[in-house]
Amino acid sequence: MFQVAAEPPLVAVSINCQNLTHELISGSRRFTVSVLEKDTPLKFIGTFGFKCGRDVEKYSGVNHRVLPSGAPVILDHSLGWLDLEVQQTVALGTHTLFIGRVVAAEALKAGEPMTYAYYHEVKGGATQANAPTHHKT
Repeated sequence: MFQVAAEPPLVAVSINCQNLTHELISGSRRFTVSVLEKDTPLKFIGTFGFKCGRDVEKYSGVNHRVLPSGAPVILDHSLGWLDLEVQQTVALGTHTLFIGRVVAAEALKAGEPMTYAYYHEVKGGATQANAPTHHKT
């Protein structure tokens, strides 16, 4: 997730075309982003990043809320969330870039967010095989 514009507030995410998440965003034209705290356990991250919603109920046992838009946000290990409405899509081969306008947001608590670099360099996190940043070993 990265910010693309301040006014209007736009955020983009790149999603693999074969993922269930891609199907859900394409169909609903909505997505949410939960900002995870730096100390989020790898096991928790793995539930959302390495398991398919076609095979497991990712939100089972996870403190979350369904927003008025119908989109869920994670509350466990979350500093806050964004609710976004898709404004534009860009087809990029195996992935689609979804650009969303922030329609609602909430800061849940103070803390330091987990960055992609921190996840890899400090926590030793893995990358999904179909991610654009995956390196074969």
